[in-house]
Amino acid sequence: MRLVLVALLSLTLAVPACGRIGESRMNPMNWFGGSRDERPDLGPTSDITDNRALVVRVTELSIERTSSGALVRAEGLTRSAGWWDAQLVPENNGVPLDGVLSFRFVAAAPREPVPDTGERSRTLVVAYPVSTAILEQTSAVVVNGQENSRRARR
Repeated sequence: MRLVLVALLSLTLAVPACGRIGESRMNPMNWFGGSRDERPDLGPTSDITDNRALVVRVTELSIERTSSGALVRAEGLTRSAGWWDAQLVPENNGVPLDGVLSFRFVAAAPREPVPDTGERSRTLVVAYPVSTAILEQTSAVVVNGQENSRRARR
């Protein structure tokens, strides 16, 4: 009887502790949530001049964990088809500022007109690797476009 009572008491104390793990940073489901739409706040990127334009609208943002950190994956829409050399350019030299890691989503304009066959022909997808060391300093990731930005929080 005493053994059953001790086992029930131990189980009663252990089960509420599982709820705290669900809310902790150790739970992979809590690393980054979904993204939301925002107004862009464009700060300095680097000393290098980049003649590529910002995409018109950032439509999706996700953070995908890897063995060495994470991939910041973004989708954006351009005004016309044929844009190329798309890239996420880190702001603040790739260092989080107040816990926010910011990127500009840029692409080069087409050299010749390309037939527009719909939204899919104007959609660009890019990814940027982020190391574990940078992720430890990051509480939010922001990707800026011309008309909006998207933010994913921890």
